[in-house]
Amino acid sequence: MSGRALNVVVYHAKQCDPKKCSALKLKRHNLVRLVHRLRSLPGGAVILNPLSAKAFSPADRSRIETRGLVALDLSWKHAAVMPRFLRLRGASRCLPYLIAANPVNYGLPTKLSTVEALSAALFIAGFEAEADRMLSLFKWGPTFSELNAEALAAYAQADDSEQIVALQKEFMA
Repeated sequence: MSGRALNVVVYHAKQCDPKKCSALKLKRHNLVRLVHRLRSLPGGAVILNPLSAKAFSPADRSRIETRGLVALDLSWKHAAVMPRFLRLRGASRCLPYLIAANPVNYGLPTKLSTVEALSAALFIAGFEAEADRMLSLFKWGPTFSELNAEALAAYAQADDSEQIVALQKEFMA
């Protein structure tokens, strides 16, 4: 990566407990920029969206470098009925199969906190130092890396979304 910092943005819908919100903690440590309106998201960025049909892969790295990375911090129970999340400006991507380590959803597949989602994407895209820095703020952060070490390493070696989907099927089996 160049000397330029990555543009990591979180759309924060203010639907979580502020004491447990990983996005707010990342903001306090100046690792993300929070926005509260969808139109404030950077155009063309990679948007981590579990409703997306395309899997995130290392092929998204150059877009992250030039346009940024976005996480959506909101209650996904309500998001499924919000079609606006399907029409976000940017490259919408879903993360592959990973296991949560956060205290609320520990051990559950795909129930990642915002910091877990961001760090997974950063790791897969080759920004390991940035991913580790984010996770280091949480006492359970290293557990996320340990639980998903094999999967993250494999995903980081994939060429594209199709390979990610094939790999994820292996990890789900």
